[in-house]
Amino acid sequence: MQRKFLSNLILVLLLNVLVKPFYILGVDAEFLKRLEAANPGEYGEYFSIVGLTFIFNIFLDLGLSNFNTREVARSEEHRSEYFSSILSIKFILIFAYLSLLFGSGVLLGYSDHQFYLLTFLGINQILVAFILFFRSNLSGMLRFKEDSVVGVLDRVLLVMMCSMVLWGGIMEQELSIELFVWLQTLSYAITLIVVVVLVLRSGNIPRVRMFHEAVIPLLRKSLPYALLVLLMTVYYRTDSVMLEQMLTNGKREAAIYAQGFRFLEAFSMVGYLFAGLLLPLFSKLIAKKEDVSPMVTLSFKLIFSIALVLAVGVYAYADEIIQARYDMDGVELANSAASLRMLMICFLGMVSTYIFGTLLTANGSLKELNIVAGLGVVLNLVLNFYWIKSDGAMGAAKASMITQVLTALIQMILAIRLLTVRIKLNDALKFFVFTTGMVILVIAEPIAVDSWFVGMILLFSVGAIAAVLTGMFSPKEALQILRSRED
Repeated sequence: MQRKFLSNLILVLLLNVLVKPFYILGVDAEFLKRLEAANPGEYGEYFSIVGLTFIFNIFLDLGLSNFNTREVARSEEHRSEYFSSILSIKFILIFAYLSLLFGSGVLLGYSDHQFYLLTFLGINQILVAFILFFRSNLSGMLRFKEDSVVGVLDRVLLVMMCSMVLWGGIMEQELSIELFVWLQTLSYAITLIVVVVLVLRSGNIPRVRMFHEAVIPLLRKSLPYALLVLLMTVYYRTDSVMLEQMLTNGKREAAIYAQGFRFLEAFSMVGYLFAGLLLPLFSKLIAKKEDVSPMVTLSFKLIFSIALVLAVGVYAYADEIIQARYDMDGVELANSAASLRMLMICFLGMVSTYIFGTLLTANGSLKELNIVAGLGVVLNLVLNFYWIKSDGAMGAAKASMITQVLTALIQMILAIRLLTVRIKLNDALKFFVFTTGMVILVIAEPIAVDSWFVGMILLFSVGAIAAVLTGMFSPKEALQILRSRED
């Protein structure tokens, strides 16, 4: 059983690490590059509207998919008696989501074209919500491989279709953001059909019954978590909306910000998956009243060492990376690279949140997390209002960096105090030596080679070796976390 679990877990990690970052940095970034070259601001407008659709995304689920997974898993026949009730509630949530979305569009003064994009992007989020809901049935039936494949199917389809459009020369018409959005809609629709067929073919067709009163208490219980997700999404996604709204050239500045943000998004995939592994581990330890300190220390060392090596490498070669990926020069190149550097520091804060925020969530400390997230929203909005007008994309990046780092530090302090996390002096020393060494490495710029790409690879290699030598990273310890999921 453990071997099967590990193989499925490794499959999930590989599929997500290979497919999703390639989509973000390969396909999405290529659309960004070409659309902005042909019509500056076109992608920036899209990026801003996408941010708005993400802010209200939590209202499409409110924890119902996770609840359905538990119910299916507990049932001897692998059926959920709440299926129809949850499905009916989802349609109510869709109405609420679209009302918030279009209401925000009216308040922001969206044009007809922006409402057109908002409609399709909202539909895309609804399709994703239904995909997650039907995937919850597969997870509950312990059909992990099918669930893993469906989890990346939309991106695989999108990569294939977009690749044919971008590099296959199958279309004579010019690229447009509408085409990109339509391809997303098509890939989500196909994925939804596939996952529905898989659930129906299982033979465990959910019972059809009327609204179940037990779902309402579930919604009440999920509200604090929904509020937390909403607040965190606001200070993670509001930057692009504010850039587009506050500046006369806001659409172009939003696109410049998106260039660095796409790297942040791709790198964060590792931390997000790690958090998904850690939540049940932390929950189990807390439920058994066992000491969480060893697992917290182990997980933080592993993920932070990976994140720091990535961040330092990208920070050192930000100009070259942006120029190579987006074919830019001049002032805009400098602004985009500077934003990317700030977002790499932001990345380190996010990684810490994936550890300590997950620990606090497992502990049920949602009140404390919501207070921290609320402070993060206020801080982010204030800093954005202050910096965006003068610094544009760079101002938004600075606001994100400060918000993420400060909220991460507060969460770390709260977790240490509330759960009595003990950090050994030896581990603290390893962290200090490794972090200081990496910072000195990027400041001193000792790796002088003709090719920036070779230099970056060398920097990554030196960082990886340093992580192993200082004891910050150990493959054996990484495997220990994976095995702990089944213990």
